[in-house]
Amino acid sequence: MKKVFLLFTFLFPVLLYSQTVPDFEAIDSLYREDQFYLGLTYNVLNNKPQAASQNSFSTGISFGFLRDFPVNKKRTVAIAPGLGFSFNNYKDNIVIKEANGTISYSTLPTTDFDKNKLALYFVDVPIEFRWRTSTYESHKFWRIYTGVKMSYLLASKSKFVSSTESFKVSNNPDINKFHYGAYVSVGYNTFNMYAYYGLNDIFRNGTLNDKPLNLNTINIGLMFYML
Repeated sequence: MKKVFLLFTFLFPVLLYSQTVPDFEAIDSLYREDQFYLGLTYNVLNNKPQAASQNSFSTGISFGFLRDFPVNKKRTVAIAPGLGFSFNNYKDNIVIKEANGTISYSTLPTTDFDKNKLALYFVDVPIEFRWRTSTYESHKFWRIYTGVKMSYLLASKSKFVSSTESFKVSNNPDINKFHYGAYVSVGYNTFNMYAYYGLNDIFRNGTLNDKPLNLNTINIGLMFYML
């Protein structure tokens, strides 16, 4: 009897543990989708003055986290607020120059310089409305995500290089600190087409040929989502 008691004393914790160990392979019916994102874009300056043009390839990259909140029982509709960072690079012939504390804007033929670009760094706050055909058994599905993104400018830098001179302008005060726009992401599984339209101007001050610089941005590219 004593041996039986000792055997029971030994086996009881083992049996209890086997009942409480979580099943890591179990399907989670309360899943959340697409909570990390990475975007790669081609950036287009919209409303350019007549003398302005883009040259070379203007690129952008964004990444961040979106918290997925499903709002229906099938979890195919969701709201997703988030936080992220982005970098946008514009290569054009609009020359930004600072002299004696005054910033001026002009244009040059692209053959007259080696490099001219404007780089903008943002912290982003997106919020998405999501529709998808996902199930808790598969991560391959169609999606249409649309939303708005508010961005705060962390830093800016323009750089001009020619055969005769080079200069930089950092944290140009003429550039808007707050930017906002609407976007849509559509695709299946890994690859998703992405488009963003800036709803306010890049510059809050500044003139080119005595006309305001009313430039805004259109970004087109690919968006990648991860759990």
